[in-house]
Amino acid sequence: MPFSRTSGIDRRLFLSSVLGAAAGVAGLSGCAGSSAAADNKVTSLKIASYLNTQQLQFKLAKLGDLPFKVSSWLNIGAGPDVINAFRAKSLDIGNNAGIPPIQAHYQGFDAKIVAINITRKPNYLFATKPGSDIGSVADFKGKKLAFSQGQAQGVVLLRALKKAGLKYDDVELVPLTSNQFLTALQSGQVDIAPLANTQVPAYLQQYGSKGAHTITTDVVDLLNLLWAPASVLNDSAKAAAVAAYIPFWAKGQVWAYENPDIWNEEFYVKTQNLTLAQAQSITELANKPLFPPSWDEAIKWEQETADLLAEGGFVKKFDVSSLFDHRFEAIAAKAVPAEYRR
Repeated sequence: MPFSRTSGIDRRLFLSSVLGAAAGVAGLSGCAGSSAAADNKVTSLKIASYLNTQQLQFKLAKLGDLPFKVSSWLNIGAGPDVINAFRAKSLDIGNNAGIPPIQAHYQGFDAKIVAINITRKPNYLFATKPGSDIGSVADFKGKKLAFSQGQAQGVVLLRALKKAGLKYDDVELVPLTSNQFLTALQSGQVDIAPLANTQVPAYLQQYGSKGAHTITTDVVDLLNLLWAPASVLNDSAKAAAVAAYIPFWAKGQVWAYENPDIWNEEFYVKTQNLTLAQAQSITELANKPLFPPSWDEAIKWEQETADLLAEGGFVKKFDVSSLFDHRFEAIAAKAVPAEYRR
């Protein structure tokens, strides 16, 4: 039975089936009567799990087996890399911030958002090159700033500039991808780069004594999301598998938030080779996972982000509502305790 984006009856059948899967029903029913969706030996997904985060969370949280096959877990996280993997059909579902879906749309690739975790605290800090005397965002004027148009770091930088009253031509935006930021800082290619909270302790340990430091702002990148190519979501069996995956994704994040001591040791210390003190400094900044039953705030935020990019000529202006697949809207929220629904 194919999915319909307009039929209320089909949508109710879909939600009924996937919420059943989310509640732990054996197998996947997908749309009523879909034998492919019901047979977990047939249905499979290729899932992004940067640094193997998801598998480890699922294991430590003892969430059990996924009710479908995972043909591959891809250690992939950067938005441009995820988009390329989507295009190559080597990835079915990715975990990113709000900007990669906008970038994919601009590139003409059809993909939809299926789950959202709201982040209320900054996930990024602005790091300076060694020997820098920059003390605030206002001091960015005339400086070289690492800028990744298709990643969360890019929109955090643009929002920070706007809040400080700086225009794009007040600074020099140096186009890089986030995996190039550290090298660019170390070499002095850029004066400033937005680094993830997880990257900062190691960077400061190496270069703090040489004058590198961070600049804290209250600018957040609101959305941590799951998204998938439209071609995957138009396949009833795969769409049902995506729906069954969402509760695992949500519960894994809740578990990590509620068990920071275990997560510090098992993830940051054992797999990322950080010291326990460095791990603790990261988890102290961690956002409480929040899975909104309604996506209204997320859509508004995404529209503001797209408009900000359009103002700079990075994308063309468009209505972001086309990026959200509302069939999946309530699944994550229903999978977690009430305190994590916002």
